[in-house]
Amino acid sequence: MTTSLPYASDGAAAAVVQTLPLFEMMRMRAATTARRHPVHGFAGEGRDSAMRWVNQFTHTHRRLGPDDREVVSPNNDTVYSNSWLDLSAGPVVIDSPDMGERYWTLGLLDAWTNPFAYVGRRTTGNRPQRTLVHGRSWRGTVPAGITQVIAAPGEDVWLIGRILIDDDGPDAAQVRGLQARLRMERLDGNDAAVRVDTVFDTASMGDGGAPDPQLYRSLVDAALQRNPPPPGERLMWPPATAEALAGALPAVYARLRADQQPHALGAGWAIPVLVRTHWGDDLRSRARTARNFIGALGMDEAMYPTAEVDVDGAPLHGARRYALTFAPGAGPRVGAFWSLTMYRRSDCLFVANPIARYSIGDRTPALRHAPDGSLTVRLQADDPGPDANWLPAPRDEPFYVVLRLYQPHAEHLEQRFTYPPIRPV
Repeated sequence: MTTSLPYASDGAAAAVVQTLPLFEMMRMRAATTARRHPVHGFAGEGRDSAMRWVNQFTHTHRRLGPDDREVVSPNNDTVYSNSWLDLSAGPVVIDSPDMGERYWTLGLLDAWTNPFAYVGRRTTGNRPQRTLVHGRSWRGTVPAGITQVIAAPGEDVWLIGRILIDDDGPDAAQVRGLQARLRMERLDGNDAAVRVDTVFDTASMGDGGAPDPQLYRSLVDAALQRNPPPPGERLMWPPATAEALAGALPAVYARLRADQQPHALGAGWAIPVLVRTHWGDDLRSRARTARNFIGALGMDEAMYPTAEVDVDGAPLHGARRYALTFAPGAGPRVGAFWSLTMYRRSDCLFVANPIARYSIGDRTPALRHAPDGSLTVRLQADDPGPDANWLPAPRDEPFYVVLRLYQPHAEHLEQRFTYPPIRPV
């Protein structure tokens, strides 16, 4: 198997490219699991404890903003209902309520970032459901009342729930009630929550850059015991020496951040994530996504066309002003909704701005169309005035935008859609 990485010609770099998703998933587990259980209290003593609760939902009750730094390139359309599953002691059962007409999804990723299963509007509908998720070794009997069974390829699973939210007021209160009805239990009805040692402490979490080599080695070794490589993938781990690993980590991490988008769509657009349920042998895209877009859904659920350059191929920069225009009748084609989100290039996070707008899309209040039906979005640091659809850019630094397409139609899935260029004004 090849990594498809020109800078991974030596064994240490190839080993990092292959295993980087494992490490980043363990980093995200430490960052997003609960410290406290509502009944049993804190998983560990002290604020720097690495003990966490898994098999337990944690929720965000508002849309993320520029002060939220746990996840790179986050969305600004949904709230999250997050859980890490530890299936080593048996299956878990997930209860989900009637979601009405609202968009929602529970996306399940294995430890290698394969988005292998979904529960939600597109796949299983919006009715009340009971979903059984089990690991590799379980051979038990499925109890009555289970609406679907999901077999996970390893013992660790990241379940990322997304529920559409229209505002941070009345609609947020309704969504909060739905989140409270998401439950996780064992087959016998008992609480499924258990404590795990995530190994990370506050000091070792870092900023998403290259990790400490010893920490990387220990986390990857432990994750491999519970989550073997996908079938047919030859394991290239570990590197020959500790020195080789120490040299490869910063080089690979830096290159994955700087790489050009791998799948060009034309007019300056490219798509970083073209996966349905499994990355196969595309280890380069798997590693790049884990580095920059970890937690991304598969393309049938959502697509993420990304623009880092304008129509002339120049990098998008907050010192300039731009316009993106969808011609009449030529907007994104989706079964749920779409949005355009702004990020700083330096850290892949939202851009703080005076109107607190981090995305714009078909659900944005007072979105203005031209008389001919076309839609123009202005991308710039300065306010273009009350008649413009403004998505604020960072002042005097590079940025990129992501066009999120939830339940994209065939034109997008088959890459037949014509994406309009971003033009300097």
